[in-house]
Amino acid sequence: MKKLINAPENYTDDMLRGIYAAHPSMVKYVNNDLRCYCTARKKSGKVAIITGGGTGHLPLFLGYVGENLLDGCGVGGVFQSPSSEQIYHVAKEVEAGAGVLFLYGNYTGDIMNFDMAAEMLDMDDIASQSIVGADDVLSNKNTHARRGVAGIFFLYKCAGAKAAEMGSLDEVLAAAQKAKENTRTVGFALTPCVIPELGHSNFTLAENEMAFGMGIHGEPGVWNGPVKTAEELAKESLEEILADMPLAAGEEVCVLINGLGATSQEELYILSGSVRHILDRRGVRTYRTFVGEYATSMEMAGASISVCRMADKEMKEWIDMPAHTPFYTQV
Repeated sequence: MKKLINAPENYTDDMLRGIYAAHPSMVKYVNNDLRCYCTARKKSGKVAIITGGGTGHLPLFLGYVGENLLDGCGVGGVFQSPSSEQIYHVAKEVEAGAGVLFLYGNYTGDIMNFDMAAEMLDMDDIASQSIVGADDVLSNKNTHARRGVAGIFFLYKCAGAKAAEMGSLDEVLAAAQKAKENTRTVGFALTPCVIPELGHSNFTLAENEMAFGMGIHGEPGVWNGPVKTAEELAKESLEEILADMPLAAGEEVCVLINGLGATSQEELYILSGSVRHILDRRGVRTYRTFVGEYATSMEMAGASISVCRMADKEMKEWIDMPAHTPFYTQV
């Protein structure tokens, strides 16, 4: 294992110390717990949006805490859920009089701990609502059982924008729900990643082998086989996405081309070009394209493709709203 770390068991906390030291005017921690991560710029009267999840996916999850996006994040260890107490303390810090929206990925440990945090808030007479990202088409035919992956970015954008407009808790939840209903993702891996505490790869792939449909924690995909071209992967991914969310000619979408940690920008733009070419041929109009690392898996090589259908003009306005965090800026 070759990593720029101190001690594997301190990986998450050492990372957080570095973030707080670099961005003290933007983010802080509360309850004397580095993993209770939240904005340093609380806005009175605004719905607070809280996310959370394991380390190893930057900029997901904590990287979206900032202006016109999220307000706090419970930070777990590598590929581990934050505790219910951490989520609760973050929510208590950033709640600003309009209630709390919990917005996170569809994973069992996260669901359990966020539900417990919501119960704790209820005992404090603080209103909360919850929604999970569940955009990974290949993880399950049942939409309610799907994993949340890079497509949660669109939920963050829409909910964050509606909250910035001072929408009510129900309105912010509805904005996230609209994004959820219109977002689908397919991903694929070319290499495994190394979890610091383990010191070795969490799965194996042969030299010229890839995994199609693999999850961001190394969950099995739908096939392992020879590495395909960007054009072939774009075609197969879009076939899966459009079979699940049919798009008619003339409809508009946003596309997110996400690198999993060790894929070059050049490769991501090659993939983006292939996706755009296929959508153009189908008559589907691309409103905006986002290319880069939005939800990684340590140093895994690979990518994911997310498509978010623009349901209406308001949704476009939410997507277009400027945003700024230590990890993500949109002007």
